[in-house]
Amino acid sequence: MTEKEEILKKILKNYKEKKGNIVTILQDVEGVFGYIPEEVVNWFSKKLDIPASRFYGVATFYAQFHLKPKGENVVTVCNGTTCHVKRSKKLLMSLMKQLNIPDDEDTTEDGEFTIDEVACEGTCSMAPVVIINGKVYGNITVNKLLRQIKQLRKKSHR
Repeated sequence: MTEKEEILKKILKNYKEKKGNIVTILQDVEGVFGYIPEEVVNWFSKKLDIPASRFYGVATFYAQFHLKPKGENVVTVCNGTTCHVKRSKKLLMSLMKQLNIPDDEDTTEDGEFTIDEVACEGTCSMAPVVIINGKVYGNITVNKLLRQIKQLRKKSHR
């Protein structure tokens, strides 16, 4: 048995013991792999006799789940009402341009950066807000954001 299969069996056991649901499986999978691999969905689909489409329906409904690997650095741009009014879209578009990420993608080709856009981070008093690798940056400007990105690039190219 491969290490991956051992991990999946442990998640399955936890699911059955705690009477979990598709969300709990996907949370565990995302926690282990950082995203939800197709072969893992198919494995659980067969083991539980649940159509893979149900897993994908849940995974695509919730923003917390990712169907592709995330980049080494994750930049989350809040686009809630207050952030939007304070031009968070400009932040997002500048970031996408700087990192050369096409409109239909969210991760750089080299896997160095992933850009997430969320509806609200709940930090309205600091709007606009960007979270870089878990660190919150409030009242951020395009110039400040791009400086942070440049610093991250320098660190990863050492």
